[in-house]
Amino acid sequence: MERERAWLYNGDGWRLDVKRYWDRARLDPSKRPVLFIPGYGMNTFILAHHPRGTSLVQYLVEAGYEVFTANLRAQGDSQPTGVPSRVGFREVCLVDLPKVVGHVRSVSVARDPAPTAVGCSLGGTYLFGYLAHHPTTHGLGGLIGMGAPLRWTTMHPLMRVAFRSPRLASAVRVSGVRGMARVALPVARRIPGLLSLYMNTDHIDLSDPATLTQTVDDPHPYLNLQIARWAHNRDLMVAGLDVTRGLGQVDLPFLGIYANGDGIVPPEVARSAKDALGSQDSTLLEVGDERVWFAHADMFINDHAEPWVFEPMVRWLDARG
Repeated sequence: MERERAWLYNGDGWRLDVKRYWDRARLDPSKRPVLFIPGYGMNTFILAHHPRGTSLVQYLVEAGYEVFTANLRAQGDSQPTGVPSRVGFREVCLVDLPKVVGHVRSVSVARDPAPTAVGCSLGGTYLFGYLAHHPTTHGLGGLIGMGAPLRWTTMHPLMRVAFRSPRLASAVRVSGVRGMARVALPVARRIPGLLSLYMNTDHIDLSDPATLTQTVDDPHPYLNLQIARWAHNRDLMVAGLDVTRGLGQVDLPFLGIYANGDGIVPPEVARSAKDALGSQDSTLLEVGDERVWFAHADMFINDHAEPWVFEPMVRWLDARG
């Protein structure tokens, strides 16, 4: 698997980190490129890493796809330039994403360079906001949401407490989350229920927390404020537009993947995008069963992620290539 990095200046005080992965012996130009957008408190590291198996990026590359991963503002190695603008839905959806989509379309070797965008958790919500504002000019060839929330019809009690007060959510500044996660993971190995909202520790290798937690980023107060308002109102407003309503004008092949035991984004919330989109080609995939239940992070690093998530994703992509 070969890789290259591009730095994109977004014109709004940030330099975005975009990576491209491919295998020249397997690359199939008839397949659209795949673009990954990470979510809240995470970056793209985990997409190209699996603690005990093949990563999601590598699996797609071996299936002949050209894969792009994008760290948007304040994610991963993306960096401020001068005085950076704030981190919020308007800025990410309407400034960063158009820049990234345009880059992929300009450098992809695929015959149809319109990427299938994969939004991971809040990354899917960013894509929903982008599409609602660009229902016919989005430049995408498909959309996949992985535990991607749209309408908060229900919420886990702990999540509700965390975002109960918009004022408090915006006032609390947390830094060093990666270090805290590095300490918490070894404890979670001994007390599996500690992180059950986020992962099923029975089926994830947590023996190398220093590597695994490289995907963790610090949260941002202004984004927390917006998430708290969104949770209170149920529907998300981006730049004055109701995203749920706006998606009704978007006709794009959609695959919604969600975990049956997800405590971060409950299945009902992840399924809400299917009803909102004006898509004539819309599919839902629930992963996990009573024997091996899946939580939020399991879709990427569970020992059974390959047959439950990666393989059906590739089948869906191939059918629409």
